[in-house]
Amino acid sequence: MSDALSQSRQSLSAAADMAVAYLETIGERNVIASEAARAALGGFDMDMPHDLGDPTETLELLNRLGSPATTATASGRFFGLVVGGTLPAALGARVLATAWDQVVFNDATSPVGVKLEQVAAKWVLDVLGLPRQCSVGFVTGATMANFTCLAGARHALLERQGWDVQKQGLWGAPRLRIIAGEQSHVTVLKALTMLGFGTNVIEWVPCDDQGRLDASKMPQPDENTIILAQSGNVNSGASDSFAQIVAQANSAWVHVDGAFGLWAAASNSTRDQLAGFEGADSWVVDGHKWLNTPYECGLAICKHPTAVHAAMATQAPYLKVGGEAAPKDMVPEFSRSARGVEVWAALNSLGREGLADLIDRTCHHARTLADGLREQGFDILNEVVLNQVVAALPDAEGWSAKLAAHVQNSGDAWFGPTNWQGREAIRFSVSSWATSENDIRQTLNAVSDARLRLDRA
Repeated sequence: MSDALSQSRQSLSAAADMAVAYLETIGERNVIASEAARAALGGFDMDMPHDLGDPTETLELLNRLGSPATTATASGRFFGLVVGGTLPAALGARVLATAWDQVVFNDATSPVGVKLEQVAAKWVLDVLGLPRQCSVGFVTGATMANFTCLAGARHALLERQGWDVQKQGLWGAPRLRIIAGEQSHVTVLKALTMLGFGTNVIEWVPCDDQGRLDASKMPQPDENTIILAQSGNVNSGASDSFAQIVAQANSAWVHVDGAFGLWAAASNSTRDQLAGFEGADSWVVDGHKWLNTPYECGLAICKHPTAVHAAMATQAPYLKVGGEAAPKDMVPEFSRSARGVEVWAALNSLGREGLADLIDRTCHHARTLADGLREQGFDILNEVVLNQVVAALPDAEGWSAKLAAHVQNSGDAWFGPTNWQGREAIRFSVSSWATSENDIRQTLNAVSDARLRLDRA
């Protein structure tokens, strides 16, 4: 045992040194991995070793070949995929939680894991202004969070019609309706298809020029309907008119996909954009986006915990029954890591003011970025209401992917091409706590340089 402890100590010490060295240079290194670094990954293509190896030598190989070949998502100049960095406290919490190696399916297997999930859940509901009775399930991300909430919705709506979907399945089940905006995110649609709803049955609602569901054109819902609303359009950042949607719901289940946009409720500067959202039945938000926890971390929040429990609960003779629902009975995964520890650490270290500042600061950076792009002659296609910026060149075709690739290959920043309202564009998601004014200036300079080089080509 002493030898095992010694090896663990050496491994943790070595890994910490390597991680610190990596983060110390994150601001200066290229955001994209170089071709040489990618080529060096071929060093991993070897036969599995036959003999027992030294753990530190394994880490050294991993660091030597792996660290240079990362995309620097922890950099302040990564603006793709609405990905935040990792807050220092959340990073440390992951290391400690990994050492704990908890299986958080009930309080017998992990008292601390369950307790911190309970506390973090209360904090999340409080800071977002959601009802205290809501359940909060910790999952891998928005896809599984949408799956969890919509499974609860499916159970509740079928139960209203006397159908137990857990026992009777879907064959012969009463039909449920799905109403969704045309700009609904693909992860919501994926969750629907996994639950047995075909996309052809969705009653699509037109969206306005910011991607908001036009509630005035929404079909009349009934109590057998699920309405899919959105907080934070992946391009524009805009949120649907929740108050109007809820007012027209007519006993339908309203679900809000707020993978990043729901965090806007944590700041007085942006909360009004979500007016009426608390009247929905379920919500989704990611920790690894705007809260800046490590990947993978999503939260499934539901006003009707019994519906989620009915859809997710497992029955096994060796599991504790009774009392508060075990975490494994509120989410799809049975074997679950202690990802709630990282949410707790992020919220505990930020506090209310720090979280609001994180939201406000990144929104400010987005507006600064939009202003700088306008000065360079770009059209800004979205109202920059949150942390998203969509920019297009007037009267130009076939440029967006080339420009984005040029900047990526320069190593100065990372953003991607998109298509918005029929125009090709580039999209920036300013989500990281580490982004600074210098990062914004460097990015703008990189865009300007890329345009000049492309014009000369």
